[in-house]
Amino acid sequence: MGVTSIRLNSEIEKPLADLTKKLNRSKNYLINQAVKEFVARQAMDQGRWQDTLEALDDVKNGRVVSSDAVEKWMDSWRGDDELSQPTA
Repeated sequence: MGVTSIRLNSEIEKPLADLTKKLNRSKNYLINQAVKEFVARQAMDQGRWQDTLEALDDVKNGRVVSSDAVEKWMDSWRGDDELSQPTA
């Protein structure tokens, strides 16, 4: 496990101290949890960004499904003869 020093802004220090008492956890634990959640959220955001770039590339290259095909597929959900998901 690595050791990292941080300087907390004064507006963070008091609420953090209050949380340590309320949750009966150390500052170390709470800061680690916060960083862990931040890193996970950044990874998820990066994944979404990558998905967006791929979708834009699909549109740019004409790999799209028409709204009519999607509506027809969704309308088929109501009956016994559900259609397969439309593809580009």
